[in-house]
Amino acid sequence: MYLLADIIYVVIYHLVGYRRKVTRGNLAASFPERSEQERRQIERRYYRHLADIAVEFVHNLFASPGAIKRRYKIVNRELVDRYYERGQTVILLSAHYNNWEYMVSSLNMQLLHHGIGVGKPLNDQLTGPFIARKRIRYGTEVVYHTDVRQVVEYYDRHRVPCALMMLGDQSPSNPTKSYWTRFLNQETAFLYGAEYFARKYNYPVVYYKVEKVRRGHYEVRFSLLCENPQEVPQYSIVEQYVRTLERQIKERPEYWLWSHRRWKLKRPPTVVEV
Repeated sequence: MYLLADIIYVVIYHLVGYRRKVTRGNLAASFPERSEQERRQIERRYYRHLADIAVEFVHNLFASPGAIKRRYKIVNRELVDRYYERGQTVILLSAHYNNWEYMVSSLNMQLLHHGIGVGKPLNDQLTGPFIARKRIRYGTEVVYHTDVRQVVEYYDRHRVPCALMMLGDQSPSNPTKSYWTRFLNQETAFLYGAEYFARKYNYPVVYYKVEKVRRGHYEVRFSLLCENPQEVPQYSIVEQYVRTLERQIKERPEYWLWSHRRWKLKRPPTVVEV
């Protein structure tokens, strides 16, 4: 499998130069204190990792539960299990860092909670429905952002403890209804949805860090961001998430999605309180 990844790396980086201009611009703006040589090293390591993610994405579509669990292990599940035992829904916050597709597919079978992945619909009308079916084959429910309020309200009303997986580093669609802060040396808009649901229903918020142990194998470690969201100041949860993610990226920057146009939004003159 990784022989193919090595070939993909050569094609996308050396031959095609896939989004290399975007990646270089993002790295330069995020790490101005690093030399050009250091940033190029991160860039090359990133594209090698991106090639790995590409073949793992395909593998994930067909892998058995055992195969996924061997590659993607949660090392401290008890932190989240205790909320299930109390009958509480939890919000799991992470990012497009290392492999996130394994978590989508295995969420429901890895935890006691009913697993729900929150995201945006796939744009590809040809492969999108197939990928969507594969993501939910082991019980994880995938909910699009347009329907998430109704789904959360339904499960809360029926007292079903859920684990809501949210990748908080996605670019918001509306810059005036976003949370703006300094992130990786730049003004950056963040989605407020996770904190909104946490504060409305007083759901504990847990960050999950995905670490690459070796090629093709990952460990997930949970850490508590906030246990009682209704008792903390507004925006403090999303700000804590941003700082946690920023520290993780600075530790091993090559594992974040640098070829994404993350900073295409500009901060508007006025921002609506969300």
